[in-house]
This record gives sequence, structure tokens and C-alpha cells, in this order.
Amino acid sequence: MIITDCELSGVDANLHSIVSIGAVDFSNAERRFYEECKIWKGAHIMDGALEVNGFTEKEITDPLKKTEAELVEEFFKWALESENHTIAGQNPSTDVDFLRTAAHRAHINFPLAYRSLDLHSMCYLHITERGVTPPVEKGRSALNSDTIMKYVGIPVEPHPHNALNGALYEAEAFSRLLYSKNLLPEFAKYPIPWKNIKI
Repeated sequence: MIITDCELSGVDANLHSIVSIGAVDFSNAERRFYEECKIWKGAHIMDGALEVNGFTEKEITDPLKKTEAELVEEFFKWALESENHTIAGQNPSTDVDFLRTAAHRAHINFPLAYRSLDLHSMCYLHITERGVTPPVEKGRSALNSDTIMKYVGIPVEPHPHNALNGALYEAEAFSRLLYSKNLLPEFAKYPIPWKNIKI
């Protein structure tokens, strides 16, 4: 799996742009990817988007940065070196949609699978398998990223979000949910909450 986190200028892949990509090769966690780009010409910047990812408008329009097309092409090349190119993450359908749309916009092949693995669903299943009711607020699942990180026993991801940080935290969460194992040395000091609990 390629644990992927994209930072964006908004939520619509047709209107907004990728501004950075962070990724971790789950089968070889020392393989990591992080790059930034400028937004494509004409891309919109949604109110509040830059507060989430910490970029400034000047940074995401910097003419010296690589283009979105160059970034996704570089990411695809890196991802295809993994033994499993399945994208996984907190909101992987959004990341896949942006990557696919960026590839289409740049007239380059989208070489990755459309299927993805969603951290939210994995965590929801893990909680229910332990006989616990997942948290719900206003009639919806309340398993956001911060709640998931607390559940798996690691600190919440620092804010504003950084794509590589996101991928690292998500990779560690996947490892704990799937295998009850620590993956990354950055999180080795944090115990897995359910490790010694009998269900």
C-alpha cells in the first residue's frame, strides 16, 4: 500500500489544485515521498483551505516551484516502485480523485488503481470487532483523524496539516489497526491501547 496524503487548495478536483503530496510505502516504511508544487493556472483557492495546510497564497503560486503535472508524474514514478500501489489514507477517495484529475489535466497516464483503503472504515470495523460502539455525533460517524489517532494510541497530527506528517500518522494507524504492531520508529514509545486487553 501507498499511504498517501495530499494537501489541496480546495475540495473540488476540477476547480482546485494539489499543493503537496506526502506518502509512505507501507511495505518499506523507510521509503517516503514529499514534494510541493504551485497550483495550476486558473485553479481556485477555497476560503479556509490554506488555514488547514499552512501554506500561503504566495507559496502555492511561487513560479519557481514545480507544476502540479510535474509533481504527480514524479509521485507516480515513485509509487510504482512499490510492490503494492494501492492508495490508502484517511480520505483516499479524495486523494485518488485529485491525482487522477491532475493526470488528466496534464495529459499523462494515471497508473494507479481506483480502489483504495480508507482508514476511517478500518478503524470503525476495529472498534466494532472489540464490541464497542463507534462514536457518533449529529447522526454521523465521529471518527475523524484526531479521534482515530487517539484510539490507536498516538498523538494527534500537528496543525496545520503537512502531507508527509499526515501520511506518517496514517501509516502508523494502519499498522496498529491491521496488525497490532508499531510500524514507524517515531511512534515506538507509544503503547498500543488494546495490545494486552482480552476481548
